[in-house]
Amino acid sequence: MSVRGSILLADDEEKILKRLGRALRDEGHEVVEASSAREAQRQLGERSFDLFVVDNLMPGMTGLELIREVAASVPDAERPQIVMMTAHGSTQIVREAFKLGVEDFLEKPFEVDELLALARRAVKSQRLQTEKQYLLSERDAEFNHYGIVGRSRAMQDVINRAELVASTKSTVLITGETGTGKEMVARLIHHRSAQREMPLIKVNCAAIPDTLLESELFGHVRGAFTGATMTKRGKFALADGGSIFLDEIGTMSTAVQAKLLRVLQEREFEPLGAERTQHVDVRVMAATNRDLKQMVSDGRFQEDLYYRLNVIPIDIPPLRERRDDIPTLIDHFVEKHRQRSGKRIDRADDSVVEALGRYDWPGNVRELENTIERAVVLATGPVITAHSISLLGATSASSSGLPSTRLHQNLEWVERETIRRALDQAGGVKKDAAELMGISQRALSYYLAKYRID
Repeated sequence: MSVRGSILLADDEEKILKRLGRALRDEGHEVVEASSAREAQRQLGERSFDLFVVDNLMPGMTGLELIREVAASVPDAERPQIVMMTAHGSTQIVREAFKLGVEDFLEKPFEVDELLALARRAVKSQRLQTEKQYLLSERDAEFNHYGIVGRSRAMQDVINRAELVASTKSTVLITGETGTGKEMVARLIHHRSAQREMPLIKVNCAAIPDTLLESELFGHVRGAFTGATMTKRGKFALADGGSIFLDEIGTMSTAVQAKLLRVLQEREFEPLGAERTQHVDVRVMAATNRDLKQMVSDGRFQEDLYYRLNVIPIDIPPLRERRDDIPTLIDHFVEKHRQRSGKRIDRADDSVVEALGRYDWPGNVRELENTIERAVVLATGPVITAHSISLLGATSASSSGLPSTRLHQNLEWVERETIRRALDQAGGVKKDAAELMGISQRALSYYLAKYRID
């Protein structure tokens, strides 16, 4: 499957511009046409492209002069692959163009297939560079508390406790509302531990039916139950020597709770249908947004298991209780999704930051990130404004003393409408809709389920 990219095509000859643009679009590329160097310069200032194909001889400013400006003003990480078209090339022009970062030349007249082949290579190369930059930023995040962002005293306490417990093998219970970052804390603990070279296995207990959770955690042998056509290793066996993170543990049935208690006490278990006991050396981290103490009182959670899990408790405060972290989080998510989308976004407007800081964020950090991701996608300039985040009405509502739920409703409306429009443009194809929005297919699936969009 060919890689589709965004291409800026600049030539003052309209017939050539249209012919090349049509051929590139037929290959599936997104093409923006500029009939002058000044127009191309404006386009390059507004957004990022994978490939820039520019004619050298254009009125007002030559292609080489424009490339010289691009080299001086656009950071390397955001600079597109550049191809120069010329019918009057010289050794001096070629030499300077290569010094400025031009990847290749097309000498007029040339066959369209030459451009198409060159575009495929250039777009693929640019995507690899973008992926490399993203991975490097992820690596930086690993050294900076693995994506946990927060300067407030409350979050610094969470980070400090996580790093202290990382040097032990103690069981950890991470509590907090949905979207506060419980999995990130677990990841920080594992990657700061002596077992960091071993696996960190993550299990969302709420996403697995009770009838399958026991097999998922502890495995089964062939013939253990109807449909068990082969032996399967469970998550605990896969995590041996490392860590296992059990998210939403409050949804676990009492039967599976009993088996988990045995693993915590004896460090052993039997897969379903097996007669042989397996021993494991696993650090267990569990997380929940439920009140396990109350569940123990109600008889829905085993008391012994609760105390076995709650050796080291870490509670993550909701975002509304640490509002001073919101501006820092906004800057972090703008940078993260700017890199992912390739858009040239510098920051969020001060009025937007102020309005977001007044909101209670029932979905916590996850909801804030989704909001900023949408804002980056919808932004039409280098600054995220109230318009791009649909805050105009919400900001005035907040200032007039109306409930903050008005803001939440506006944000959800933008989310739904953005998804619907992307699906319409993509003809209902989810992969293409996700690409149009600049988000992952997994994120799109989350939104579709959230709003029950068919």
